[in-house]
Amino acid sequence: MPAWPVTYPKVSELIFDGHNDLAWQLRLRVRYDFDALDIATDQSASGLHTDLPRLRAGGVGAQYWSVFVPCDLAGHDAVSATLEQVDAVRRLVARHPEHLALATTADEVERARSEGRIASLLGAEGGHSINCSLGTLRMLYELEVRYLTLTHTRNTPWADSATDEASVGGLSPFGHEVVREMNRLGMLVDLSHVAPATMHAALDTSLAPAFFSHSSARAVCDHPRNVPDDVLTRVRDSDGVVMVTFVPWFVNTECRDWMVAEQRLRDTYPDEGPDWEAAHAKWLRANPWPACTVADVADHVEHVREVAGVDHVGLGGDFDGCETMPDGLADVSAYPALLAELADRGWSEAELARLAWHNALRVLRETESVAAAVRRERGPSVATIDEPDTAAD
Repeated sequence: MPAWPVTYPKVSELIFDGHNDLAWQLRLRVRYDFDALDIATDQSASGLHTDLPRLRAGGVGAQYWSVFVPCDLAGHDAVSATLEQVDAVRRLVARHPEHLALATTADEVERARSEGRIASLLGAEGGHSINCSLGTLRMLYELEVRYLTLTHTRNTPWADSATDEASVGGLSPFGHEVVREMNRLGMLVDLSHVAPATMHAALDTSLAPAFFSHSSARAVCDHPRNVPDDVLTRVRDSDGVVMVTFVPWFVNTECRDWMVAEQRLRDTYPDEGPDWEAAHAKWLRANPWPACTVADVADHVEHVREVAGVDHVGLGGDFDGCETMPDGLADVSAYPALLAELADRGWSEAELARLAWHNALRVLRETESVAAAVRRERGPSVATIDEPDTAAD
């Protein structure tokens, strides 16, 4: 049984979150030495956003753990590092069986919930992790990875990123084949990080519900990582979900502008030596970090609800994916603060439960159903980046 009391006085306080980068932080900080950094104890002093006590305090019942690797790693290096991330999450779950349970299906998520454990799913963040190989994609699925974000901050040879110059106009022919193979496997096609043209191209091809693991609304904060309204309507039409992220520069316009200005300064000091440190310190004194609050995140949740509907919005905090989080949402214990803000705005208990849990679970289950139907019609694709139109066997 869990070491801490687990009480959820309201069903809406059980959270199914779309994205958490703890695994990458454990790689950077201790190279996966879980004795050196033990998430069974509160890690607030270390600067981490995530540990088991705070997950319990926040009411997290299911978590997609990101097995992210940066775009600086490419080819076989990206694949190897992704496998190391997968191994790390699996070992972390095995280390804490009283609190965590690996889950690959909606039924397994519900089983973990009934056992009082946190369902732990894996999501690969960036198509560079498959190195243009459908065989690698399939092996990630066999290793229990249940979503693939088609790009990260840069394009892949087959898909355009939101934060790179357009290359293939959304998806290349091979990119469409990646989406079709993900449908056949039952792997969620994650459209966070991709360009709007890529969103539309993927939605044109995918038979499964739209899925954004950690994105917010572009109409509220005009950042290229966010979801435009015309895509939100397609999320609704596909019975999908946008899991709203908490990253300040995605949810608050002043924070976005601050980040742009800081990057402009950073670009003038590419070596980041002593001159950079002095210039940056001076700039920070003149340009303090803008306020970002729970209310800013709630504005995005409400906008997604307004355009796509209450059945198509979820939560994807991106904890441990950035250093700074909004005031009131400092770590994974803080989800109740957002639910309270929305309750104050008139959200009912049933509506909060859809946001927090049921919408994400439904999309996972419907993606499994699509896969079962597709598998009855065709086998694995043998397409390659050089011959993208090769038929399935």
